[in-house]
Amino acid sequence: MKNITVIGAGTMGNGIVHVFAQKGFSVNLVDISQASIDKGLATIGKNLDRQIKKELISEGDKSNTLSNIKTFTDLGEGVKGADLVVEAATENVDLKLKIFRDLESLCDANTVLATNTSSISITKIAAATNRPDKVIGMHFMNPVPVMKLIEIIRGYSTSDEVCSQIVELSKSLGKVPVECNDYPGFVANRILMPMINEAIISLHEGVAGVAEIDTIMKLGMAHPMGPLQLADFIGLDVCLSILRVLHDGLGNPKYAPCPLLVNMVTAGKMGVKSGEGFYDYSNGFKDAKVSGQFS
Repeated sequence: MKNITVIGAGTMGNGIVHVFAQKGFSVNLVDISQASIDKGLATIGKNLDRQIKKELISEGDKSNTLSNIKTFTDLGEGVKGADLVVEAATENVDLKLKIFRDLESLCDANTVLATNTSSISITKIAAATNRPDKVIGMHFMNPVPVMKLIEIIRGYSTSDEVCSQIVELSKSLGKVPVECNDYPGFVANRILMPMINEAIISLHEGVAGVAEIDTIMKLGMAHPMGPLQLADFIGLDVCLSILRVLHDGLGNPKYAPCPLLVNMVTAGKMGVKSGEGFYDYSNGFKDAKVSGQFS
């Protein structure tokens, strides 16, 4: 696999493009919006500059990485000749199913189709194609250039050959691929999201404040970031979507999202991406202060 197409220029998509391009792959970045593509490329540039500042790469490495990236707003053009397509669009099941139906007709018969979904059934996504044996989950962690893990999820029909290919490909990126089976939330989010939800419930019920909950988890459990700030970083809308997948897919009330989370998303408080969640990010992530409504 040498030619990679990534669909989606957002947080996860541009990170995936970054790691593939930095390892010498030819990468096509596809998004329906040129503005989103431009923003994604700018983010890649900033992250490469950060690596240069840390003396992890050289200016020449940055130039080589950027030269490996081509951009497209037309999906058909963007997937031509792709050995692997990685879908990294919004965590919306209807959107993902539409993309995979389109990919089925646009891609070569041997093209492997991967999704970066963090919770949606790989089997359901694969059923939108006529190549379910060539559909697999590649769940990268955020921030993609830094985090080592890739959760590799087999759908019901994913072939052993494709799974082996993707495992080896992931290793070539310097990542650590870990296989799991196709159940709601897989492993990472099936464990993480109930913890985040419980932290929000604790806040909602007045057990403790934002700073207190996060400090207890950081100092008591050695977490690098408290669960409420992590929720802001992930995106409260994404957390809500994953919890709904868990709740609907497993039918267990313990996965029901906290009403406070639902209300915050409804009010447009998405976390870092919107400038406010449990913390106020108007002065940047590093200078975040507990949001006024929770102080």
